[in-house]
Parts: sequence; C-alpha cells; structure tokens
Amino acid sequence: MYLLNKGAFMKLCKITCLYILFVLSDFSFGIQQESAINTEVLSSQGKRLPGFSNSIYFDEQVLTFKFNPDVRIQINAPSVSSFDVNKSTEIIFFALPNGNTIEQTSGKILKPGDDWHFDIQHIGAQTRFIRQHDTSYNVVTVYLETSQLSWPSWRSKYYNNAILVKGIVDSVKNIFKNYNQFIVLSGHSGGGGFTFSYLNSVSEIPNEIKRISFLDSDYNYDDSYGAKILNWLNSSSDHFLSVIAYNDSVALYNGKPVVSPTGGTWYRSKMMQKFLSKYFTFTSEEDSNFINYTALNGRIKIILKQNPTRAILHTVQVELNGFIQGIFSGTSFEGQDYVYYGSRAYSSLIQSELPAIKSLTIPPRPSDAISGSAFMKKVWNMNFDQREAEIYNEVSKGNIPDFLRNLIQIKSIFQDASGKTHTVYYQTTPDYLAIGSNDDYCRIPTGPITAQKLANLFGANLTTSKLVDDIHKNSTLRLVPVTYPWSDTSTMVIRFVQHSQAIDSERTAAGGILGELTDGIQKDVVLSNLIIDPTRLNHVVIYGWYKLDGTPIQPLYNGHINSYLDYSHGIRFINNEVLVDSTIMTVPQILKDPVFYKILSNENGPMTQPSYIKPTEIDKSGSQNLPQLFQLFQNYPNPFNPTTTIKYSIPAAQKDSNVSLTVYDILGNKVAELVNEEKPAGNYEIKFDASKLSSGVYFYTLNAGNYSGSKKIILLK
Repeated sequence: MYLLNKGAFMKLCKITCLYILFVLSDFSFGIQQESAINTEVLSSQGKRLPGFSNSIYFDEQVLTFKFNPDVRIQINAPSVSSFDVNKSTEIIFFALPNGNTIEQTSGKILKPGDDWHFDIQHIGAQTRFIRQHDTSYNVVTVYLETSQLSWPSWRSKYYNNAILVKGIVDSVKNIFKNYNQFIVLSGHSGGGGFTFSYLNSVSEIPNEIKRISFLDSDYNYDDSYGAKILNWLNSSSDHFLSVIAYNDSVALYNGKPVVSPTGGTWYRSKMMQKFLSKYFTFTSEEDSNFINYTALNGRIKIILKQNPTRAILHTVQVELNGFIQGIFSGTSFEGQDYVYYGSRAYSSLIQSELPAIKSLTIPPRPSDAISGSAFMKKVWNMNFDQREAEIYNEVSKGNIPDFLRNLIQIKSIFQDASGKTHTVYYQTTPDYLAIGSNDDYCRIPTGPITAQKLANLFGANLTTSKLVDDIHKNSTLRLVPVTYPWSDTSTMVIRFVQHSQAIDSERTAAGGILGELTDGIQKDVVLSNLIIDPTRLNHVVIYGWYKLDGTPIQPLYNGHINSYLDYSHGIRFINNEVLVDSTIMTVPQILKDPVFYKILSNENGPMTQPSYIKPTEIDKSGSQNLPQLFQLFQNYPNPFNPTTTIKYSIPAAQKDSNVSLTVYDILGNKVAELVNEEKPAGNYEIKFDASKLSSGVYFYTLNAGNYSGSKKIILLK
C-alpha cells in the first residue's frame, strides 16, 4: 500500500494529548495554522520555540493560528536569545476588547491614514516593557481574537463556550509543556468574558493560574464567582488579583449613559470588593482621581478611576500603562519606571511598520481532491511527461498537505558583492513538495520546468545553493539521508513512495512533527548560473542533501537533463518576495543585480536567467511566462542617492497599451517622466537619476490601462 505515514502518525496522535494537535494540522478539534511555523525541542543554548517563526519586530518569536470555532490566536514569545529554558514561563492570556484585531491590539507607530485602533492599547510595547523589567520569567503574551471581534457575541453563539475556552488554554499550555509554566488570565472590555468562561469550566481555579487581571473587563462578575476567587486566593500566597475600572455608571455618550447603573465595571468591581471584604481586611485610599482597595499585602488590588467629567475612559485605562499595572500589581515591580494612568512608559518599544511580504497564492485544497496514496497509484506506470502533467494539475489546484502551506520565516545576515551587510528575512516551505492531505501524502520529485511553473503560479521560487546551506543551518529536524544503491528503480514511482515512507518513519522515530523545518531528506533543485551553461543546456541543477556532520552529499551539479529525476530530487519553494533591510525585493531582482546577487547566491556573478523558463519561452499551453498581474515594486535602494531602480510588471492579459511612469514631489508637481510609451506585457525596470533634485520625499506613479499605482521614495543627499 502507498498510504504514507498515516499509521505511524495516527498512533502518535493517540498517545499525545488531543490539544497539541494544533501544531500539526487541522484535526478534529478544529485548529488550523495560519502563520509561518517552525517546531523543535528547545535546548539550553536557545533555539526557536515549537511552531514559531522570528518576527521582524524585536526578533520576537510568533505563532499565529486558527482555533475553531471562530478563534484566532497569536502567541508572542521573547526572542530566541532572550528565552531562557532555565526560567519559568509566564503565559499571559489576553482576550481582546470588542471591535479590535490582534494587530490593532498589539499596536504600532501611527502614521497618517492609519486606523486609530492601532494606537490605543499597545499591548505589544507594554509586554516588552514588562520583559525588560522583570527578567526572572519568560513572558509570553497570547492574543485571543474572535471572528465576531467580540467575546460576548462568541460566548452567546457557543453554548459550550466554557469547554472551548478551557481547550484553548490547555492547548497553548501544551506548547510550553517542556518548561516550568504558570498562567495569567487577562483581557480588556468584552475580553473579560474569556476569563469568566474559563472560571465556568473548572470547579476550582487551578494552582497554575497565578494571576487574574481584569482590565476594565469584569462585566460578567456576580457573587457566584466570589467563592471560586476566594478559595483560589486562599490556596497560595502566589495568587494575585488585579482589578482596574472607572466610573462608567456616570459616563455619557451623546448625552446618554453608556451602561446601566448596575451593568458596568464600576458597579461590578465594587460588588467583587464587597464580597471579598467579608473575608479579607482591605485598606482604602480615595482622592479626586482614584479609589484604591488593597488586601493580602497587595495580592489583591482594585483601582477605581473617578470620573467627575462623565467621560468615556474605557480604553485610556489600557493605554496609560494599564496592562503593565495589571501584571505588576502587588509585586516589587509595581510603579517601577511607570505610573498607572500616567504618560506612556513604553513609547520607545512601540513597533514601527515594515513592509509585509505577500503570502503565497496556493488555492485551498479541494474537498474532493485525490489522496496522496491514490495519486501515486494513478501515476504508477506513467512516463515522465504524463506524470509531470498530472503533478502540475494536482498541485496547481491546491492538492498539497496543509503543513506545506505554513512557511518558515528565517532571519539571516548576508553580505552583498560590495561587502555591505544586510538583514534579510525570507520564507521557505518546511519540507519538500508533496501531494495529498496531512494524513495521506507523498513527497513527489518533479522536473525543474514543472517546479518553476508552479513556483511562478504561487508567487514562489526555487532556492539557491546558498539558501540551501542557510536552511540547513536553521533547520530544527535534521535526519540521516535515506539512500538506495542506484538502479532503474531509482527513477520509478515505487521508489518515490518507499523513500517518502522511510523519511516519515525516521521523522516519527526522531520525535519530529509535520511542519517542522526539516533537512537531510532530499537534494534541492536550485536556481544557478549553471542553468544557462552553454555546454549543458536544458539541464537541471541540484545541490544539498546534508549528512548529519553538515556536509552535503550532492555538490552543485548540472549533469542531468531536465527530464531526469530520481527519488533523491526534491522541490522546496521559497517566497519570491524577500525583505532586505526594510525593502521588499524579489528573488530574480536580487539575483540579477551586480551587487545584491551575493545576498542570495554564493556563485560568481549575477544570474542573467534566474529561472528554468526563459523570459520569452512559450509553454505547451501556448501562454507565455509573463506576469499575471499589474505590479509596481518598491524602488531599491530606498532611501537613495542619487540613483535608484524602479521595477514594474504588465500582465499577459493586457494588450499593448500606453504606459506612463512619472515622479512627483510631495506637492504633486511632476519632476520626472521616466516612461511614456506603448509597452507589451512583461517585466521592466528603469534607473531613476535624481542628481538634479533636492533631498526629500517623492512619489512615483505607474499608469497603464485601468491600473494606477504609486510608491513613496526618499532622496537623501
């Protein structure tokens, strides 16, 4: 049979806690990963966390995924260098306020035209402040968003919301199961509903919950929760309760109350304090700004903001260091370098906004797609051309396992040909091309032309030998290459199946999981100057397949014709867009540049054809290898002095039409006309010389057919 890895994998699933499956695939509990992932067992030297990728902001480790029904989760952990496995890990569950996304809640430096929601909470920057000041723990913040952008609405939709919330908490805990961990339940506004759903899921609040922080979010409190909170506080001196609220009972919006007299957090917080005061002795302080209640040497702290102006102070409580206060209340860090309701203490830690790399455009896997085992049966006796056509047909419509869709983002420091150092972020598939589903798939060797067509279709590309080396360096699961003596069987489907099964058996034995950045299993088909070697035209270039000692079995080699492949050949896609410093560039753009090519290549000289398909080559369907969309790319370099390169694409569907590329100053005055002529479909680039212009901000605009696009450039002299 050709069913790949299903038996071993399902056996593993049965002996593993159900919730941890979310880092594997979309199984019955309904979790689907969304972001780039990379999984491994952390060592004392510090490596990337299970399922995480490196963020471009502060080198933090991030994992984003969907937890069905209707919950999106983003986990933000300290950088690899900061995460200390010898320290306890504080997992802060932060349920989002109504109407806010994860990105808005995390926050960023606000720019003209940005949505104001990005500048009202800054949980990301406040988390960084907490990490800087309390270094005794690994501080992890878990952002919790519902598709309704409202936890109360989500809770109303799901009668079993308590069970689901408990499942979310347990699932995230399992990611950090190898570390000494404790939990904080927090949230703002309607996000408090998450905490109450959790309280409903347990008969007693477990000891691992070390802190509950209501950040103007205890709308659901009534005294039926009092006993649980009381018993939890009494069970350990390490349990803390923080409550922050304001007098919303008098707040007005357009002259009308925003809550009923008993429906807001002012009333509910006072109700909680009144209940707890039956069992604990509180001290209180009151002035025109606050009423503060404290008990148990600060382990209980309730801060109530007075509201003489009857304003809506709902969000400002978070913005003005409220998240920090909720985590530090009752500790030695409370009030250290910040004042609750004072000026922002975290301003220097707010992230800027860097360009976003586009996601690959791989279609969803069709519900009726053929399985991996069935596909291998189908192509069992086909010749090369027939099999390639079937591979293209299946992969192009999205019939690949989900774990291959989750690209790993890698941060590396590379030099260009001039010796200048660049910070580079690129994304790679965690494994090699396969057909099927997560629980029935097979890796499939593919010829370079088919691989290049698929890459072009998805907005991807093939690797280079330099990137193969770098991916090996960053891989978290390195397997012993599975080799067979060469024979005629080496190029047959029976060997492809056998090899893929052997890889999965080795992966399972090594404790690896699907979606982990894996190496040592196949040779890469790579981009290279050897593609246009005049002595070996129409040949494939292969490289890699690392041994455990770090040496590749296969040096860079172009001795096989394009129609040759064997079981050892693999296709690993990378995103065609790469972030170089703060500028997005494409792989061909970099490889063709006489200076920047060294960023991605260790060969001599730039690549004149970084593709297995010639720019003017016509494929068998009669369509040219031409762009499918209008695109205006960001210039590079930017800022620049005095020249820069601007690239743009005219799609194949566009008939010859007039194209204009014009540069304007910040007042809208035309300062240069770079293009104004009829252009056929294709990819273009042009040098812009601004030696006669003064320093400043300019804009360049492309108009072609019905398309119009603009980009900002900065000239610095």
